[in-house]
Amino acid sequence: MTIATDRQRTALIEGGRRLARVLEELGKQVAPGVSAQSLDDLAEKLIRDGGDTPAFLGYAPDGMHPYPASLCVSVNEEAAHGLPQAAKVIKEGDIVILDLGLVHDGMVVDSAITVPVGQVDERSQKLLDVTKAALSAGVAAAVPDGRVGDISHAVQRVVEKAGFTIIKALGGHGLGELVHEEPFIPNFGKAGTGPLLEEGMVLAIEPIVGIGKAAITLASDGFSFVTKDGSRVACFEHTIILENGGATPVTVSSR
Repeated sequence: MTIATDRQRTALIEGGRRLARVLEELGKQVAPGVSAQSLDDLAEKLIRDGGDTPAFLGYAPDGMHPYPASLCVSVNEEAAHGLPQAAKVIKEGDIVILDLGLVHDGMVVDSAITVPVGQVDERSQKLLDVTKAALSAGVAAAVPDGRVGDISHAVQRVVEKAGFTIIKALGGHGLGELVHEEPFIPNFGKAGTGPLLEEGMVLAIEPIVGIGKAAITLASDGFSFVTKDGSRVACFEHTIILENGGATPVTVSSR
């Protein structure tokens, strides 16, 4: 969406701050022996205790079944939308994507972090570092009067220079009044191409980066996307507002 009122901007800024604090707390709870379901339970409690609503719970895009949880917990080869089930127990050396959205005063914000569990191997740690750097590059490239391809190219350049892989079937998106709005923001592409970026647009920049091949498939649970070769994936995501000649990330904590 493109924000039209001061109320919308204020709601996005405050909602983003709240979401960042919830994700920060969830990240602290990730440890060996913790179940994904317990993280989901905590995410919903923290959101509702703040007077907000989980954005993902019951969300059903493009005719899919409603998502049955508040938090996506994607472990290792799970690239996105991992179900937070009780049987999914986190282990030492895993990497865990926590992807979460909330609705504050009618505005949706969306963010993700990837958390290493204890000591992870060197390649996995580099994957996390590069994915976070790609997010920073994508945010820096998001400016009014630019193009979506500017963001896409900036992310791709960081990822491929480091020898990692873009999961091309997934990417960022517009948001605001809904979880997913136009435009779709690929994590690969040519600068100067794609839809125009306009003042006031609200976007989720979301690099999703793998160690192995880019091919993914839908798991048997009907929600989780996993890499076909079983290789690991990381994701970091911010919601931003395009304003004042650049991007204002809103999913950041003021603490």
